[in-house]
Amino acid sequence: MIKACHFDPMVNRSYTDMARHYGTAVLPARPRKPRDKAKVEACVGIVERWVLGRLRNRIFYSLAEVNAAVAECITDLNDTRVLRQFSKTRRQLFEEIDAPNLNPLPAERWVHAEWKRCRVGLDYHIAIEHHHYSVPWRFARREVEARITTRTVEIFLDGERIAAHMRGSGNGRHTTIPEHMPSSHRRYREWTPVKIREEAARIGPMLSLLVEKIIEDRPHPEQGYRSCLGIIGLAKRFGAERLEAAARRALEIQARNYPSVKSILEKGLDKIPAREASDHTPIFHTNIRGSGYYN
Repeated sequence: MIKACHFDPMVNRSYTDMARHYGTAVLPARPRKPRDKAKVEACVGIVERWVLGRLRNRIFYSLAEVNAAVAECITDLNDTRVLRQFSKTRRQLFEEIDAPNLNPLPAERWVHAEWKRCRVGLDYHIAIEHHHYSVPWRFARREVEARITTRTVEIFLDGERIAAHMRGSGNGRHTTIPEHMPSSHRRYREWTPVKIREEAARIGPMLSLLVEKIIEDRPHPEQGYRSCLGIIGLAKRFGAERLEAAARRALEIQARNYPSVKSILEKGLDKIPAREASDHTPIFHTNIRGSGYYN
């Protein structure tokens, strides 16, 4: 029970789904009112006497032995013992009264699902157990409900399903459907590390090396795609030759992102010749520790 109420109690969402699947109704009993479920309470006492009581002094060495012993007691209780009030066994009463009124089971098995409220992030994804699932981008920042099973994740907004995914492992990655992305983002999915490297190699070896470093530095290659695409796109504005020189300068100063390369080009630093290493004669003195002192 999510909320106890004498007139309109609120039942757990997953339990309600199961009842609906099997065509049954849930009628919650009042808390601390055993008479509301007298038959259940009576059955507990019967099992304690005729099952647990009979097996209390036996020693079992496996779960299979316990199950076999319990099954034997239950069979004796239902099929052998006659109820004084009805002069019949429980099995006979079941076959005469209950069995004819039972409905057939649904064609499909019920699948347990958990429900979770989530808020869609600015990147139009929700996080479920350390995995991110996309929804249509126009629903960013909206509060949604996720129906989670062992194999699927369904996302609902105001009772309407807006997305469905196969469930992914909780590895921090993203499951994104291209149709959920705005048009300005979709073109990035068409780019792969191989294609990005090919485009960079056409401009020059320094840019190719810079792109390689950017992709390697990211925990996931996808995180470096946009930066690499932005840097490659600077060739249209500044030209391939200047971009190649800027990539050389960026590698020298360990600048491995789009803003740094763009700043180098805008300030004309790519036109300044690279400083050549000076050939200094090392100085040896007792007051000078030397590079070896620091490792």
